[in-house]
Amino acid sequence: MTERLWTFAAGADGPWRITEVRAVIGEALAEAPRLDRIAGDAAGSGLWSLRGITSNERYVTRDEKQTLTAASPPLGRSSAACAVLIPIRKSAAWWALAQDERRAIIEEQSHHIAHGLRVLPAVARRLHHCRDLSGDEPFDFLTWFEFAPEHEAAFDALLDVLRASPEWAYVEREFEVRARVDMGPEN
Repeated sequence: MTERLWTFAAGADGPWRITEVRAVIGEALAEAPRLDRIAGDAAGSGLWSLRGITSNERYVTRDEKQTLTAASPPLGRSSAACAVLIPIRKSAAWWALAQDERRAIIEEQSHHIAHGLRVLPAVARRLHHCRDLSGDEPFDFLTWFEFAPEHEAAFDALLDVLRASPEWAYVEREFEVRARVDMGPEN
């Protein structure tokens, strides 16, 4: 069975060397030297930890889901030496919308899925939902991305497009944790 609950723990240990923690909207969490993505509940590990669960896709049509599934690479590929964790909290106004209204903003107005498909299969991603755990979680979503260094520019271009979309008017806190796997002296 696939693990659904994941913890991202920043501290002294972990396979990912943190290269940057950058606030996009609101405050970022404290910088730390390492990051670990741990299956299960490891809340309280390290300098900070964030938890989320993987779940069903909530805003995709059947055709979009099939296309995403066919094009999405697995996490943990040996070539994916770069990773980015992006925690996001959306506003109360976002959550007051009905699901079909949120879907219209995500895809019909912002083209989130269509833009994301352009970086597949170069970029692997996994969305973790935090709201489903408790009302005490500081974020609504944790998105984890992995890619090879040569795909970083395409990933950054995707972020620029999405952050300029109508959907991002509802984001009230977002930051990035950029990391690399230590693969040798040149890394």
